[in-house]
Amino acid sequence: MTFGKWFSYEGVELFQHPTGPYSYVTRHMALDADGSPRAYHPDGKSGLDALANAGYPNKGWKSVLAVDPAHPDKPYVQPSGPNAGFFVSKTSLHDLHAAATDASAYVNSEKVPYLVFPGNFYAVRGTGGYGDLAMARNLDNGCETFAIVADGGPSRAPLGEVSLKLASALGGQNPNPRNGAGIPKGRFQYIIFPKSRFNPAWPRGTGEMDAAARALLAAVGGWPTI
Repeated sequence: MTFGKWFSYEGVELFQHPTGPYSYVTRHMALDADGSPRAYHPDGKSGLDALANAGYPNKGWKSVLAVDPAHPDKPYVQPSGPNAGFFVSKTSLHDLHAAATDASAYVNSEKVPYLVFPGNFYAVRGTGGYGDLAMARNLDNGCETFAIVADGGPSRAPLGEVSLKLASALGGQNPNPRNGAGIPKGRFQYIIFPKSRFNPAWPRGTGEMDAAARALLAAVGGWPTI
């Protein structure tokens, strides 16, 4: 069984395997620092990313930053630990049993290769959901990595927004979400495995996710030629 044409999203052609996994290739890559405990800082300078990308101080930040239970009109600031003073940056995929103010409840962009699904793409039946596994590779340099679908982006954003760890794994050098510097160059191929999430979907170890994603890739015959 081979991958056949499925549909086109924002100019990117998607190809689907008869069993459900699908693949696409894009040159676009954008960076998402969300989930890192040092993604955003109140001073606007110390964080990995700019506060404007978190929707702060304007409307919209509550979907990106944890709310302070004592002051619902303000983001929660980590009171102690190595990242004291930073906001708690959230991801759509998170530990359902942890407090919303626990920075470790979210998928750390610096440590976990993850994909971001645009809102309109997430709404398409069959594209999968948060916690699903994936494989990614740079067709130009041969780098590859497992990944997990962990966050949501703007409704009409293009495919290709990824975590800092994923960008590095595909050949990036110190990727900077503030200005896009350090993004690897090349054509990036992704294969997503809908309904492959664990139960619970998060937290999971990187070794466990890597082994599972590679087994799923082997089950469909390896990397499809598109």
